[in-house]
Amino acid sequence: MNQSPVFSEEFTQIEKDQYFMALAMEQANEAEARGEVPVGAVLVKDNEVIATGYNLSISHHDPCAHAEIDCIKAAGKVLSNYRLLDTTLYVTLEPCAMCAGAMVHARIKRLVFGATDQKTGAAGTVLDLVRQSNFNHQLEVTSGVLADACAEQLSSFFRRRRKEKKALKAAAKNA
Repeated sequence: MNQSPVFSEEFTQIEKDQYFMALAMEQANEAEARGEVPVGAVLVKDNEVIATGYNLSISHHDPCAHAEIDCIKAAGKVLSNYRLLDTTLYVTLEPCAMCAGAMVHARIKRLVFGATDQKTGAAGTVLDLVRQSNFNHQLEVTSGVLADACAEQLSSFFRRRRKEKKALKAAAKNA
């Protein structure tokens, strides 16, 4: 699964973060194409993509089928280890408490996310579980990478869903 370019030393961390976040946004597009909430994740080790994931909660009827969980599970199989040491997880939306807890247990080194989640964000917005000092592991966090694009991806999805539901109600009313 080598979608990673060879980065020369002239690439900044910001440029690398933007590159991998763009890959996470591609995963979010996959979710949306399947009728899922468009959230995507990419796990990277040594500038190489190890695993990807996207939301599957709706189609799998599984509240735990978040992009991060899908990606973390796939990475564990690739690395043959439940500890994902020295990895970075890129995700288009700030993780919820469930996903943040999984990241802590997996010992992911760094989290990079795009859009904040004002309702359930557990990486600094509502809670900060990934940097909770009482836990035996804390993650480094970089937020706001391609934030506007990530937020727009989600906003346009929900705008379209509301419009579709409104049209269905109108059609049912007129039937």
